[in-house]
Amino acid sequence: MKNLLAFDLGASNGRAILGQLENGKITMKELHRFENNYIEMNGVFYWDLPYLYNQLKLGLLAFKQENVGDLDCIGIDTWGVDYGLLDRNGHLLGNPRAYRCAVDEDFEETWKIIDFPTLFARTGIANQNFNTVYQLYRRKLQDDPALANAETLLFMPDLLGYFLTGEKKSEYTEATTSMLYNPTTKDWDWQTIEALGLPKKIFAPLDRAGSLRGTLRPELAEELGLSQAHFAAVGTHDTASAVAAIPGTGSFAFCSSGTWSLFGVETDKPILTDAVRNANFSNEGTIQGGFRPLKNIMGLWLIQECRRDWQKAGMHLSWNDIVEDAKKAEPFRSVIDPDYGEFFAGGRMVEKIQTFCRETNQPVPETVGQIARCIYESLALKYRWALERLEEIKGQRIDTLNIVGGGCQNELLNQFAADSIDRPVVTGPVEGAAIGNLLAQALALGDIQTMDELRAVVRRSEAVHTYEPHHTPEWEAAYQKMRTFSRTFL
Repeated sequence: MKNLLAFDLGASNGRAILGQLENGKITMKELHRFENNYIEMNGVFYWDLPYLYNQLKLGLLAFKQENVGDLDCIGIDTWGVDYGLLDRNGHLLGNPRAYRCAVDEDFEETWKIIDFPTLFARTGIANQNFNTVYQLYRRKLQDDPALANAETLLFMPDLLGYFLTGEKKSEYTEATTSMLYNPTTKDWDWQTIEALGLPKKIFAPLDRAGSLRGTLRPELAEELGLSQAHFAAVGTHDTASAVAAIPGTGSFAFCSSGTWSLFGVETDKPILTDAVRNANFSNEGTIQGGFRPLKNIMGLWLIQECRRDWQKAGMHLSWNDIVEDAKKAEPFRSVIDPDYGEFFAGGRMVEKIQTFCRETNQPVPETVGQIARCIYESLALKYRWALERLEEIKGQRIDTLNIVGGGCQNELLNQFAADSIDRPVVTGPVEGAAIGNLLAQALALGDIQTMDELRAVVRRSEAVHTYEPHHTPEWEAAYQKMRTFSRTFL
């Protein structure tokens, strides 16, 4: 039995999770949990990399304290697009910028060089103002000294991995989120990089999930009293790891539910049609080297930000409190499009939702229950929109929706999703990204050989729950209302 350690970092918190694979099942234990919040300084949002690195060390120390033997392997997954820059000596050139920096930014300057249809044809990635390509080109136009002096660019999971191992690699699934990877050539999109005048030297060699990438640095292992554990490239984009852990079979869509709702399907090849581009879907990578045509939906960010507003107002509500209030609220009183641009930025989310409802001539939600119900119903309606677009793109019916991640613990939202899409919704595993991370380590070590075997392990290890649909005319009417807002107001 091997000891595997997954670091699963989201945009709000991170965990160190011990995994042990035995008799075809994976068991997990959370060893360390920590907050992760971006920090605003002088108008720029940053990730606190020294803090995150120290949390990794604390996670490694927590493993040592378990007294379960030597650590065999480590893997890291995080969110996409964000990166850090290293100088020629391998030193960090400032804390990495957080993607929320891009809230007030546009992409028009980039499009003067390369228009969006061309960018999509080359990369298969949806237009989002935080895409790495836009972030980098803005810094170039600003004559950013960090970019000018950079020797290497590493995305967040690869950057943290570098400080553990000294290895400078870019893992495929994370690279695909950047709008700088070409799914046809299966390499960096050098044509775009050259056209924008970005330094070619900064783009690190690519590797794939399920491959080994060095070992824990000797001096770090000695400091922590650990053996030199292997480090594995996993599905370093957390959604790729979460989707790998979906136990589904047959024709299913997935939704990785958290701060974002990543809603899509798996395919062997990218889908680069006009329909995909016009629906603003992305072709992100899978750990097996395929693709995930998916839609980034704003997700539970909406209710997370509302909860921050309520806390500031002195209302200390648990997540269960909010759900219970939502259950009691009037159904379909107000709906929003979760992807309305004003919702992207943090702060004053309650006010923003109220303004949307006021400007669309709907009853303005006032209470916690009214606002929460508006968010949960609207997310479920947006899931239906995404499902319909996926069926159009694939040319076939999708029978079920599999929801994974922390959001699948919200039973009210799960039932709303089933009611809205009029299909069964299967939920679990909750720790999808962590399981996918751990089992990709097992792939790298040779303990698992194929994706079919990986998913069989998940099915043996994790319980799932099925929500049957109860579609009603009220759901249909609410959906048509939301679609009207999407066409006219947004």
